[in-house]
Amino acid sequence: MRVLIQRVTEASVTIEGNVKSAIGPGLLVLLGIENEDAVEDIDWLCKKIIQLRIFSDEEGKMNLSVLDTQGQILVISQFTLQASTKKGNRPSYIKAARPEVAIPLYEQFVDRLSVALGQPVGTGEFGSDMKVRLLNDGPVTIWIDSKNRE
Repeated sequence: MRVLIQRVTEASVTIEGNVKSAIGPGLLVLLGIENEDAVEDIDWLCKKIIQLRIFSDEEGKMNLSVLDTQGQILVISQFTLQASTKKGNRPSYIKAARPEVAIPLYEQFVDRLSVALGQPVGTGEFGSDMKVRLLNDGPVTIWIDSKNRE
């Protein structure tokens, strides 16, 4: 599983002209699921995301987590995070999980992240054409791959 996390002052996702979810200060999490992903990846990533200290404390140092700031989270599925660009100029998405595998993992990820956060997590709609709007704060953007834990 791969995530691209962006610290935001606000973010939203629009589907067919309607805002599906919107958040204030917090994290926008783009989630890419691959064929080999499992519940262990979900657990590890949710813990990492919730505890990631990327918000400023009173001294201006990135020392606070999304929990500490009572921030919100918006999770968007994005299979293109699994792109391989090793050959040629057209990315390959062979590692991206098919919907029958990815959707249950996506839903479990959102549920566990919501429980860990202590509040509902905003979402897009898996497989939809989504328009994501965000105001990156910092900018702070972090890439995490659950297959690279060490």
